[in-house]
Amino acid sequence: VQLQASGGGLVQAGGSLRLSCAASGRSVSSYAMGWFRQAPGKEREFVAAISWIGSTTYYADSVKGRFTISRDRAKNTVYLQLNSLKPEDTAVYYCAAYRGTSGGADSSWYDYWGQGTQVTVSS
Repeated sequence: VQLQASGGGLVQAGGSLRLSCAASGRSVSSYAMGWFRQAPGKEREFVAAISWIGSTTYYADSVKGRFTISRDRAKNTVYLQLNSLKPEDTAVYYCAAYRGTSGGADSSWYDYWGQGTQVTVSS
């Protein structure tokens, strides 16, 4: 499985972005999917995850109410809508696939990782 994240960019505080993660090589429709981020000098942290069928979602407290994860199983793509962005959201955002059904915050569960897309939020 290859994962290609895109949609990052430079945005002012309060703005929005939509990240996409397109999978290739095989279908990830039966995989849970997640988004993680890593800011300079910090460890990678969990952002959001979605179950294989898309019925259950999980969010870090820091993004709850501002970010929304979704998926289109037919397109083999997962999305992360980022609203009300803050400077502290600045990071490289990574998508990941987990050969399980529910997803979660533990990065060690995930089997495949994309290359990351940079999100920069200016104040």
